[in-house]
Amino acid sequence: MPGKKFLKKDLQIFRELLLKQKERILDGIKHISDDTLKKSPKDAAGDMSGYTLHMADVATDSYDREFSLGLASNDRIELLQIEDAIKRIEDGTYGWCQLCKKLIAKTRLKAVPFAMMCLKCQQGQEKLH
Repeated sequence: MPGKKFLKKDLQIFRELLLKQKERILDGIKHISDDTLKKSPKDAAGDMSGYTLHMADVATDSYDREFSLGLASNDRIELLQIEDAIKRIEDGTYGWCQLCKKLIAKTRLKAVPFAMMCLKCQQGQEKLH
């Protein structure tokens, strides 16, 4: 990539941001997994009696599980983007827009450290979709 590049200290800061974000996501996925997947509907409702659950309670529990699993799925996607950004740091392509090939602004990378496009290109892509 021609022209200006990020300094090693900048790349280290971005790597640390990515690793912290990765850790936060992994903790969140573990929490969702512990709360959602390892409990039966009765356990989740706090019902230890022999009575069957009301249909509305079952529906609410099902919705909560689906919602939590959706969040975990989104977190996994973000986790893959973070892993990809770490690889780009290692191979020297981090911080370069994948569309226009210009350097992505540091402020954007601080806000979204796994960004693959500059703000202008990202906005252009969002208009297309």
